[in-house]
Amino acid sequence: MSNSREQKLEAFGKLLDVLDELRVKCPWDAKQTNDSLRPNTIEEVMELSEALLGTDTEAIKKELGDVLLHIIFYSKIADEQNNFDIADVCDALREKLIFRHPHVFGSTHVDGAEEVSQNWEQIKLKEKGGNKTVLAGVPASLPSMIKACRIQEKAANVGFDWEKREDVWHKVREELDEVEAEMRNANVENEEKEFGDLLFSIVNAARLYGVNPDTALEKTNRKFISRFNHVEQRARECGQNLKEMSLAIMDKYWNEAKELEKNADK
Repeated sequence: MSNSREQKLEAFGKLLDVLDELRVKCPWDAKQTNDSLRPNTIEEVMELSEALLGTDTEAIKKELGDVLLHIIFYSKIADEQNNFDIADVCDALREKLIFRHPHVFGSTHVDGAEEVSQNWEQIKLKEKGGNKTVLAGVPASLPSMIKACRIQEKAANVGFDWEKREDVWHKVREELDEVEAEMRNANVENEEKEFGDLLFSIVNAARLYGVNPDTALEKTNRKFISRFNHVEQRARECGQNLKEMSLAIMDKYWNEAKELEKNADK
C-alpha cells in the first residue's frame, strides 16, 4: 500500500535523524569522506543495476535504500563543510526539472517523447553552469557500451541521425566487411580499430530499434552462464573433465540446457 505524502516526508525525516546520529556516534560513519565513499557508491549503483534486471521487488527496494544512503551521506559531508545540504540538493533538482520541462511548466508544445528528448539537449546547453557542448555531459568513466549509446542518443537528439533506421544495416555490414579484411591482412592495430567501429555500429542499430544494448548483452551473459553451468554440472555427474570432453558431448549438454529454458518459460 502506498503511503501518504505526509508519511513519506516523515519517513525521510526519521532517516535523516538516524544518519545524523550515526555520523556522530559510529566510528566508521564518522570517518567517511567523499573519497572513501566513492568506491562503495559505485558498487551500490552496480548492485541496484543488477537488481533492476530481475523481478525481485524486495531486492530493488533494498538497493534503492543503499543508493539513497550514499546520496544523503555526501550531502551530510557537504553540510558539515558549509557547502550545501540535502535540502539544497532537492531544491536544485526541482529547479532543473522545471527548467528542462517547459512543455509541462511553461507554454512549450511537444508532440511525443521523441521531441521532449530533442528539446532536452538544447535546453541543457542553455543552462547556467551546464554543458557547453552536446557531448560534454557524457561521463568519461562510463562503461564503453553505455557510453557509446549515450553519445549516439545525444547526437541524435540534435538531428545527427539516420533518416531511416533501416539504413543503419548498410553501415553494420560495411564495418563487418572491414573487420574481415583487416583479419585477412593480420594487421593487429587496424583489427582493433575496425572491431571498435563494428561494435559502435551495432550499438547504434540497437538504439534505433529501441533495444538497450547493455541490457541485451547482460541478459545474454546470464543466459550463457546458466547454460555453461549446466554443461559443467552434467560433466561432474558423468565423472568427466570438461577439458577432456569432446565438443559434441558439450553441445549435447548445452542443448539440454536450452530445452530446460524453453520448458521453464512455458
